[in-house]
Amino acid sequence: MAVASGVFVNNVIAALGSTNLDLDLESETELKVALFTNSITADFDASTANAAYGAGVFNANEVSGTGYTAGGLVITTTTLTGSSGVMTFDSADPSWSSSTITNARGALVYNNVLSPKSAFVLVNLGADYSTSNGTFLITVSASGWWNVDLVP
Repeated sequence: MAVASGVFVNNVIAALGSTNLDLDLESETELKVALFTNSITADFDASTANAAYGAGVFNANEVSGTGYTAGGLVITTTTLTGSSGVMTFDSADPSWSSSTITNARGALVYNNVLSPKSAFVLVNLGADYSTSNGTFLITVSASGWWNVDLVP
């Protein structure tokens, strides 16, 4: 298995540090999710230039097929919340209806308006999934795409 789940550390540092990378995790128009095969190996400490859609390992091995457009789709109902010291990023469950997709293994969430298109999180779907004129649905965990316990 080449696809791993994780948050891209350097993009978080860039967002919170002096470069102020504008990763708006509550945007209803800027964030997208793209699907990749198991042929990618992400470096979660990669430079911000390589941790982006269309760059580094995300410049190849994106799925294709009927009902799927390169670049994925905009994710909606995004929230960034905090409770009991835990920060959580969540959204509505993304889906591609009437799709024929083969061997999707990783879901990359990225900001589509930045240059480069900064990736924030990559999620291993746990297996290779395919559809044949059906709905490809990612059911986001009840705990969101990711959460971080900020209490030491």
